[in-house]
Amino acid sequence: MRRATAALGAVLALVGLHGTASAMNGMAGMSGMGATTINVYSGQPGMGGMSGMSGMSGMGGMSGMGGMSGMSGMSGMGGMAGMSGMAAQAIPRQKVVYHINGDDARLQSLALGNMQNHINAIGKDNIDLKVVLHGDGVALLLYPDALAKTKMKAANATEETQSKIAGLKQLGVQFQVCATTLKSRNVDAKDLYDFDQKDLVPSGVAQLGILQSQGFAYVKP
Repeated sequence: MRRATAALGAVLALVGLHGTASAMNGMAGMSGMGATTINVYSGQPGMGGMSGMSGMSGMGGMSGMGGMSGMSGMSGMGGMAGMSGMAAQAIPRQKVVYHINGDDARLQSLALGNMQNHINAIGKDNIDLKVVLHGDGVALLLYPDALAKTKMKAANATEETQSKIAGLKQLGVQFQVCATTLKSRNVDAKDLYDFDQKDLVPSGVAQLGILQSQGFAYVKP
């Protein structure tokens, strides 16, 4: 009788231990530690390992992926918000004067290209751009067939140049011409491309000083 009782007690103890292992198996699976704990207590490393892995992939995996997704989402949204903030930031309106006093046709063409690139970069509504021409620089607007009757050395207002100037004027660029140069170089205003009396200034160099005193940035291409 005592032996039977002892045997029964051993069986119950074993069952209790197995139950404890199962409970720990469940907890380990949820905590992501099942692969180690279950192998020690359950006596079923195959099932225990699967249970542990299931717990890890179920709770842990979802939690891990969720955490990553959360962080990724925050990072992504933060990045977008940052870029949006930069895009929304207003560009201060610029005031710029380009100075042209040379008659090299290639350099004058490059200067016109600089102006176009400048406007493209910040937008035509964000810039007040003026061009001051004096001395040899007046050649930019002088018709080639009028060169002979002047004291100028070049006349570069070809059809290609006229097209570039017209495009810049449509964007608000104003070309200002030195009256002193026209007089000293015997240039008739009617021989200048798209010239208007409002574009005439008494002195090119004086106009540069005036514009800079008004806050215009000076650019010499």
